[in-house]
Amino acid sequence: MSQEGETPEPEAPAVILPPGFLRNPVHLLAFGFGSGATARAPGTWGSLAAIPLWYVFAWLPPVGYWLVVLAAFIAGIWLCGKTAEDLKVHDHGGIVWDEFVGMWIALGLFPDTIYGVLGAFALFRLFDIAKPWPISWLDQHLPGGLGIMVDDVIAGVMALICLWAVDVWLVPVMV
Repeated sequence: MSQEGETPEPEAPAVILPPGFLRNPVHLLAFGFGSGATARAPGTWGSLAAIPLWYVFAWLPPVGYWLVVLAAFIAGIWLCGKTAEDLKVHDHGGIVWDEFVGMWIALGLFPDTIYGVLGAFALFRLFDIAKPWPISWLDQHLPGGLGIMVDDVIAGVMALICLWAVDVWLVPVMV
């Protein structure tokens, strides 16, 4: 709040996407097929948009599944880095390919109920938003597409570990 006579501090301007920006396939993928172009909570919308795509390859054997996730991660380093470079913003909020990969990691135990999918979503979003160590450190210190991708990968791994712990220690007790 400014004192009388002082001018208020301006808010940081939102980065407006250039016209036709999402017509570029690289940008379209980095923005999660447009899910990241929402005005509010693009990371949450990107995480939600990752779930239907997950159903497309969740049926693969575990080795195939993790190879798809690894390929998406490697491609994401370039996709996110190129899109950030084109926007001239290190990690634009609309770049959500990293959320896709993080969600796919969190869903790596292949939950067979809606509760498992919701649990993976909630835990992934918790770790992605709160950014506990080492996520916060990696987010601040790794450059380019790798920096954009790695913090969400670690958030996905942390969510997966929590889900595994619940599955091993709590579910047997509850059944």
